[in-house]
Amino acid sequence: MLPRVLIKYHVSEQAEQGHFFMLQIESQWLKQKTVLYMYKLASEPGAGFDSKGLGLRVQKKLLGKMSTKKSVKLFIDDTTGRVLDNTCKILKDYMPKKDADKIVKYVIKMVIKIGLMYRQDQFNAEELKLAEAFKQKFHSLSMTVVSFYTVDFTYDKNFLSHSLEECRELLQQLIRRHSTEKTKSRANIIFETFNDQALMDILFTPDGKYKEYMDKITTDMNTLMDEGNL
Repeated sequence: MLPRVLIKYHVSEQAEQGHFFMLQIESQWLKQKTVLYMYKLASEPGAGFDSKGLGLRVQKKLLGKMSTKKSVKLFIDDTTGRVLDNTCKILKDYMPKKDADKIVKYVIKMVIKIGLMYRQDQFNAEELKLAEAFKQKFHSLSMTVVSFYTVDFTYDKNFLSHSLEECRELLQQLIRRHSTEKTKSRANIIFETFNDQALMDILFTPDGKYKEYMDKITTDMNTLMDEGNL
């Protein structure tokens, strides 16, 4: 799923001298139509001016500064936001709060980073095929999660674990050329967290301790799939 946000940018008249950069964000979920950000970026000595490359740098810089729920709402729709919020509540009970917050932040940043790269045409033909394969595999995984939770006696942790690993491998192939080792490591941490079989057993236990949250998560996941957003 890609973040449903339109990002536009332009360079001010002083760009050649000081690289002032205006970033305009538009989203159907914003109460106001646009939000503007301005940065002054230092250029490397002798480097030519690259508007498109600078645009991607600024967007990544903005992403790195996102730490509040208000900022995240610029990029994540309400339904996805509820899924993430309820997932975070489960993780906060299962692990230390600091670790849970970190995992959810990694998820949000990963989704938005991929969306930014896609919209800036950073993926080559082979990577676009990987992106489509990942999208289909993740959709299948989402259907599996909902089915295993809602249909009695269907939960198969080995199948679920294998599906998660397939998604992880596809994502790593997709971001390999574009990401730092730090980002790649964070992608692994995300999948390792959800591929914890002890956690799986708790989540898919009928009337288990996380039933309240899982009921809401699977309902919202169904909505996202029906809308073609998952």
